[in-house]
Amino acid sequence: MDLMLFTVEEENLVCAFDTSSRTALINNIADAMPDFEEPEMCQIAESTLKILNTLTDEEFEELTFHPAYHGDDEVDADVDDTSVEV
Repeated sequence: MDLMLFTVEEENLVCAFDTSSRTALINNIADAMPDFEEPEMCQIAESTLKILNTLTDEEFEELTFHPAYHGDDEVDADVDDTSVEV
C-alpha cells in the first residue's frame, strides 16, 4: 500500500483522533468539522475524509499514523508552553 496517501497535514489531523477503526475516525472527524474555525482545517478534513472513504477497513488496518513536525514546530517535552514572553 502506498504510504503517501495522506499529506503531512492530513496525517497530523488523523493523529488528533482515535485511529482504532476507520469508521470511528471518519465519524469523529466529521463530527469535529463544525468546530474548525479556519477554512483550511475544513479543507484538510474534507480531503482526509475522501481518502478514508476510499479505503477498505482492511487497507486502513495496515496503516500506521505518526504526527509529523516541521523544523521549529517540533514539540519539546521540556518546554513549559504555559509561559509567555512579552
